[in-house]
Amino acid sequence: MTVPSTAPAVAASPRPAVVLRLLAGRGAFRLSVQLMGLVLITAWGAHDYGRFANALGLMGWLNFVPSAVEKSALKCLPRLRLTRDAVAALAVRLAAAPVLAVLAAMVVALVAAPRSDAALYLTAAAWSICGGLLMTVSGLHRLREKSTLDALAFTAGAVVVGIATCVTWAVRWSPETHLVLLLGGLLVLLGASVALLPRPWLRGGGVPGHRLLPAFGRSTVLLGATELLDVISTSVVFAVLALSGRTTDSGPFYLALLVSSAFCSLLFYQLRLHQPAASRRMRGTGAAAGRARAADLLRFVERAGIVFVVLLGAGLAVPGTRTLLTAEDAYLALGVLVLVETTLYAIGLYAGFLIENTNSKVLTLTSGTAVVSLAATVVAAVLLVPPLGPVGGFAALVFAIAVKAAVLRRLLRRH
Repeated sequence: MTVPSTAPAVAASPRPAVVLRLLAGRGAFRLSVQLMGLVLITAWGAHDYGRFANALGLMGWLNFVPSAVEKSALKCLPRLRLTRDAVAALAVRLAAAPVLAVLAAMVVALVAAPRSDAALYLTAAAWSICGGLLMTVSGLHRLREKSTLDALAFTAGAVVVGIATCVTWAVRWSPETHLVLLLGGLLVLLGASVALLPRPWLRGGGVPGHRLLPAFGRSTVLLGATELLDVISTSVVFAVLALSGRTTDSGPFYLALLVSSAFCSLLFYQLRLHQPAASRRMRGTGAAAGRARAADLLRFVERAGIVFVVLLGAGLAVPGTRTLLTAEDAYLALGVLVLVETTLYAIGLYAGFLIENTNSKVLTLTSGTAVVSLAATVVAAVLLVPPLGPVGGFAALVFAIAVKAAVLRRLLRRH
């Protein structure tokens, strides 16, 4: 017999005051990370900052490995009663397993070759994946109506980033040392957040985890694949920059990406806050309305993408415009592309959210189109990044977003 949880999962939308408190915590953390980039480029110079930005950019996708579990838990737990504790415990274990693996690999690299690129990239990987686990644990706290713990955790994270950045700027520590310092503070916050989860959500509740793993694991993989592959797409751009000998350009691309990701992260977080209520609302007859709205949004993204491709092709065909786009200081063009990419990605993200919270049958559609989007990013990045640098990176992302919207809309119509 399953023991009922003492902390029931909620399915109502959070109150405005709660949303503001949560956004303040996450916003402070995002702002601290952005300021970190601006400060450290003055401390290290373009070369070391390029290595640092490339490591963070290339490993940023790992943030979404454990947070995929959060997305699945926020959809499933509001619909459960007797197996809630067991599913929550399974979610914690699934989210923690890859984190422990990355931390173990990082320790080996730091002991064997502390100044190597492997140590730098694995420490960046650990920072990224531990941040994803903190998001997952915070999401479970929100389901327990303990949203203050979420806000406190990320406000404290902002303090950690701020202190580490100031010390690194003053002492001129290396990127490797700075990342280790960041990770140490994050691990302390993560340990405290996990310790505050209810005991049934850590031990399980009557139902063996292996019986729940197939269904919950499938939901986690399919729900998490979309955001994970989207972030891998940005990592592809960093990889192409490095392989084409433009590692220094990773700095401007990373800084521009921070602007885009700051807005999209807050939107992403808003959707997570409202996911339990949306999951309940879009069951049964509510699913049709959600999918119809999503189809309209996807059509807009698709058409905007077509216009973008036509304008980009025309611009590259004109010598004067081509010179402007290929210049090293093409900051105006980069700013326009950031605005276009952010807008289209946000619209597509909301459309995907509506589709994913209808039923489990459509999850293969969203995850499948994420694979298509990744392939489109690879092709576009190989063609555009070597000649255009950061501008080509954002152009590749916009192209992939439009391809994804076009494919998903057609698959949804057939479904």
